[in-house]
Amino acid sequence: MGTPHGPAPMYPGFRSMRKAFVDAAQRRARTERGTLVIEAELKARVHSPEAIMQQLDERAEARVEVYQEIYYDDPAGSLEKRDQELRVRTIHGPNGLRTLLTFKDTTVDEGSGSKPRHETRVEDSQEAHAILQGLGYVPAMAFEKRCRNYDFEARGRHILARLVRVPEIDGTFLEIETIVDEDDATSALDDIRGVLAELGIGPEDLTPETYSGLVAAQRR
Repeated sequence: MGTPHGPAPMYPGFRSMRKAFVDAAQRRARTERGTLVIEAELKARVHSPEAIMQQLDERAEARVEVYQEIYYDDPAGSLEKRDQELRVRTIHGPNGLRTLLTFKDTTVDEGSGSKPRHETRVEDSQEAHAILQGLGYVPAMAFEKRCRNYDFEARGRHILARLVRVPEIDGTFLEIETIVDEDDATSALDDIRGVLAELGIGPEDLTPETYSGLVAAQRR
């Protein structure tokens, strides 16, 4: 068990358990055909949020949600060094609360930052926190995202568009993503660029910045 002042002690065997946890997530991020499941995503800074929102409202009904994000790492920062992410996201929405546990592996497309993703719903965020701490992970970053989500079909794909405000960061962001097999990632990103262009978002608006990096910079 942990203490009120810190994470659970690193008993013998926790390091190997932690490695097994990450290895299993990497393996399960593959489809039955053995290809990686990729979160193909592009992010842009939005200069006219109201205009973008109006266009998205014409495509789908908005789902307004607040995300409480907690990113985990070991004390040595091993996941960050390997360009991996381990996150617990608690979503406050119109239908109540839900919590997702997510592992993202190393980037497969440097231009977009798209990564293999494995994600599952968990019933209790506190239990998820306890399990991760028991495996030797500690909270490395926590922040809030205020999101306006839209699900729709475009270019033969299921698209999730998300208008995002992070209270600690200036400006509004637009994320557009779709989940694809690894061999379809390049084509999917081209389709996402097409959707962005339809919304008036050009290549000059795209950004590789991460929210965690921007929040960390604000807190320094």
